[in-house]
Amino acid sequence: ESTRPQFREYVVTQRHPSHRVQAEIRVGSELPQTVTYYEVPNRFGETRYRYTVVNDRTVLVDPSTRRIVQIVE
Repeated sequence: ESTRPQFREYVVTQRHPSHRVQAEIRVGSELPQTVTYYEVPNRFGETRYRYTVVNDRTVLVDPSTRRIVQIVE
């Protein structure tokens, strides 16, 4: 939790393109297979989750299910 602002700053500096998806962006939503995921650097904590940017919002995703587990505001 305490690393969230730094993580958000990190994501901004990466300038990954935002994927456009029709689905509502909320925890539990499943993302399409066309979305690209990126590794979360270890300095933000060990996690099996990946992150991506959809509809201009950064989200953490479980890559095994493609479901959003957290929206990084």
